[in-house]
Amino acid sequence: MPHHHANKIIRISLPQPQLYGLLTLNYYLFILNTYINVYMMVRDALNQAMDEELERDERVFLLGEEVAQYDGAYKVSRGLWKKYGDKRIIDTPITEMGFAGIAVGAAMAGLRPICEFMTFNFSMQAIDQIINSAAKTYYMSAGFQAVPIVFRGPNGASAGVAAQHSQCFAAWYAHCPGLKVVSPWNAEDAKGLLKSAIRDDNPVVFLENELMYGVPFEMSEESQSKDFTIPIGKAKVERQGTHVSLVSHSRYVSHCLDAAVVLAKEGIECEVINLRTIRPLDVECIETSVMKTNHLVTVEGGWPQFGVGAEICARIMEGPAFNYLDAPATRVTGVDIPMPYAKILEDNSLPQIKDIIFSVKKTLNRTHTVRSSCRLCKSVLQT
Repeated sequence: MPHHHANKIIRISLPQPQLYGLLTLNYYLFILNTYINVYMMVRDALNQAMDEELERDERVFLLGEEVAQYDGAYKVSRGLWKKYGDKRIIDTPITEMGFAGIAVGAAMAGLRPICEFMTFNFSMQAIDQIINSAAKTYYMSAGFQAVPIVFRGPNGASAGVAAQHSQCFAAWYAHCPGLKVVSPWNAEDAKGLLKSAIRDDNPVVFLENELMYGVPFEMSEESQSKDFTIPIGKAKVERQGTHVSLVSHSRYVSHCLDAAVVLAKEGIECEVINLRTIRPLDVECIETSVMKTNHLVTVEGGWPQFGVGAEICARIMEGPAFNYLDAPATRVTGVDIPMPYAKILEDNSLPQIKDIIFSVKKTLNRTHTVRSSCRLCKSVLQT
């Protein structure tokens, strides 16, 4: 049964007492500790990561629109202003170019800013500061001037916010040398990767997802430690499989895992890879998986042209895993149009679980079993 405690969800599963007779209190406590699972929402994992790093290093500070007194537009910075005050949790005017520039300058001066964009769609206002000022300075100074800064906020499509607020910037920023680009999926990813990003001496673009903020995930005992970090540049195999490799990041890892459950009932075992980091890309993890499964399907919410999936396909074609492919790699992406506002059009502009299932069966040459039941609509399947 679930219990809500602070920002965590505790799920307790106790054995039936009658199976054990009269148990002592100490044994009950032992059983309780054994069976407790700690769950945490993604927003709370991000909050905890920032709190721990603000406490650990006095050079760290957070700035952005509504991050202080309002606790953040999505409540990711809840409680931090009250704990650390005006000098370290700073509300800014609505001027992304301005406060991103202030943050980059602070990083050059030796501080470690966390620059929050209310949404990464607004980061286009500050893209000159991110690319020309932050990403290129270490190279242009011959390694003399580091820029330790994190640009973070929600990325990709949300719900009902139309074309100007629904873009995935993973491929945009991953295109640029000098940046590290991180895209967490679950609460452990969010906490461990954000702590690593704050400690990194390079500028890091940290792409969250608004629709994942309120989703609870189980937290391992290790991840609850203040010393817990996840190395940037390492993907994770979330599900082992033998027939096809599903490679994704952020929210669409959930879609891949859901699709894998459905496909397993039909005897198709999918290996699901959570990229975690877009740049540097963990090509070795993908290659190892493809060499085992001999099939590759990439899944992302961004546009198809020059996207993350396109880069993965190119890397596989150019590397040793290409000779292991038994079929062409397939991409499942967002549709190549600006995001519509109407819900039914929005749903058909983004990858759905049925699109992943169809793509996997197409790659494995089993589409004849689903053509009659799969309504593809106008979902995009790039091959």
